[in-house]
Amino acid sequence: MSRDKSDKNCCAHQGDRKDVCHCGYHHDHKHVEYHGEHEHHAHCGSDCCGCGHDHGKEGHTKDWLIPLIGLVCLIAIVIIPFSEKFAVLEIILYGIVYLFVGHEVLIESAKHIAKGQIFDENFLMAVASIGAFAIGEYPEAIAVMILYNIGEFCQNAAIRRSKKSVSNLMDVRPDYANRIKDGKEERIHPQQAAVGDVIILRPGEKIPLDCSVIEGTTTVNTSALTGESLPVECHEGDALISGCINITGVVKAKVEKSFAQSTVNKVLALMEESTEKKANPERFISRFAKIYTPIICGIALLTAILPSLITGDWVRWIHTALTFLVISCPCALVISVPLSYVGGIGNASRHGILVKGSTALEQLPKLSNLVCDKTGTITEGVFSVAEVKAADGVEDKALLSVAAAAEMHTTHPIGRSIVKYARQNGIAVAAGSDYQEIAGKGIQMVIEDKTVLAGNAALLLENRVQFTPEQNGTVVYLAEDGKYLGCIHLIDAIRKEAKNAFAQLHHQNIRCTMLTGDKTEAAQQVATELSLADYKAELLPQDKVSALEGIMQQASGSVAFIGDGVNDAPVLARADVGIAMGSIGSDAALEAADIVIMKDDLTRIPLGIKLAKQTKTIVYQNIVFALGVKGLIMLLGFFGYANMWLAVFADVGVALLAIVNAVRPIISKRRD
Repeated sequence: MSRDKSDKNCCAHQGDRKDVCHCGYHHDHKHVEYHGEHEHHAHCGSDCCGCGHDHGKEGHTKDWLIPLIGLVCLIAIVIIPFSEKFAVLEIILYGIVYLFVGHEVLIESAKHIAKGQIFDENFLMAVASIGAFAIGEYPEAIAVMILYNIGEFCQNAAIRRSKKSVSNLMDVRPDYANRIKDGKEERIHPQQAAVGDVIILRPGEKIPLDCSVIEGTTTVNTSALTGESLPVECHEGDALISGCINITGVVKAKVEKSFAQSTVNKVLALMEESTEKKANPERFISRFAKIYTPIICGIALLTAILPSLITGDWVRWIHTALTFLVISCPCALVISVPLSYVGGIGNASRHGILVKGSTALEQLPKLSNLVCDKTGTITEGVFSVAEVKAADGVEDKALLSVAAAAEMHTTHPIGRSIVKYARQNGIAVAAGSDYQEIAGKGIQMVIEDKTVLAGNAALLLENRVQFTPEQNGTVVYLAEDGKYLGCIHLIDAIRKEAKNAFAQLHHQNIRCTMLTGDKTEAAQQVATELSLADYKAELLPQDKVSALEGIMQQASGSVAFIGDGVNDAPVLARADVGIAMGSIGSDAALEAADIVIMKDDLTRIPLGIKLAKQTKTIVYQNIVFALGVKGLIMLLGFFGYANMWLAVFADVGVALLAIVNAVRPIISKRRD
């Protein structure tokens, strides 16, 4: 029972192809399109577009209506006392009902045979039911198809439920943006907005683009993207993530990223990738089904022929062989194992953990080592000024004024923190010119006709400035026309949840190490405070890859790396499991990662491991249960203790129980 009829009756998106749904409008697989006031969304499912048409509803009705009508007709034929004179009519009626309830199975089987894909569940059901019909067991032949269709309906309902947990995330796609242009408000598609545009957000509206508040105060519901259940307060200067919902206030915001680069688009792209990678158990089941089915057909053929040649009772042994075929359908395995991973991915997404594919979910329970970046991952990635140390004869305010002027145009977190600190303390920022960034060292510019240097110790030493370097911490040194002005000490606070997260990881017997490009002193301080097993500092991106490969060679299980920056992309791609911090992570990091933590909360890592272990347990429960029950009933069928009715009930029952077990995580109460 592997086909999902609901998929047939929904808009059949494949690639970038546009299809027409029942309402008459076109859908685009990857984009949202406007047709006047009529909007349609990608990833269509039930009620997928603004027209209100319930796509797939007709298919859902068909799923249960066919077996219901077939059952009523079967009961009517069975209870009608046909005389021998009308025996042919009785057979014809049975035949009509059989074709009515079983035509889809027969057609699918014929299509697969024409393509050379003979051995599947449709083939088994077709052979078993046609055989039963051939030996005069008409009610049983029809019952096989009726029960099979009932099983399909229940199965598809479970699959739709599991898919809904993932597809609900697609509802975060914003519908429109209210742009203020030339003093007037206009409603536009988010794709039409440009960086720097001002938009207005009202209570209840989705945030259409990544932006920052420039006027007003509000609270925002970020649960769809981050898993955070509590509303987040946002004030002027705070960032707003696209896809979240504005709750209380009316605010004006400046667009920081285009729609293509916005968080919501990245999330949707990641979720589209979640079904592209298959875990080992899934690949095993696919290989298993291809080998298993022809073997079962061969055993059934031998069961029908060999005992019949010995006993002469062809009817009995053909019936036994057909029953054996029905019992042996591998539906529970073929459906429940992939569905278990769909359920696991959906459950993780509800907690703000986006898993790109079941391969990553399958690797997490094997994790023995977690390797971490420092800045922006273990630490907040937001620097604050800890101390201003002006040189003799230089005032602190003058030093800050020059530093803020030099850092005014940089996007580096250190520079931004200095500018912010100067403004908060009412320091006038001097005007400058000839701004020049020196990669890996700092900034050079002209302020009041004097050449100013702001950066690390290497920058000043390179320009022969006389000074004494500080021993610890993150420091910005300043010089003016070759004269040392002083330095500014900055700190990057450790995330408040980091200690709890690493304590949980230690409890899960996972060895935690840190690889960073920061100074050794800063790395040592963080590693000591969090009780990390080891650390390596002052690493370039290629050094991180080499260090990770060394850890992977010594590890007893899988190795995960978590990071957020562009320089982390190579090591994220190299790790068994790459984990990116979603809210602050770079595009390169998000692309390279297998898992994205949307809330930037380190405790989501041990939670993700726990959810992955739960998924693995369910997968192996289903495999053992399905093989065990089917093996027992197949044995009973071989010795004549299981008839065709019991065979169908067993097949459907085992499949449904396995499916219920597979979707259990996503229908259970959410736990953070």
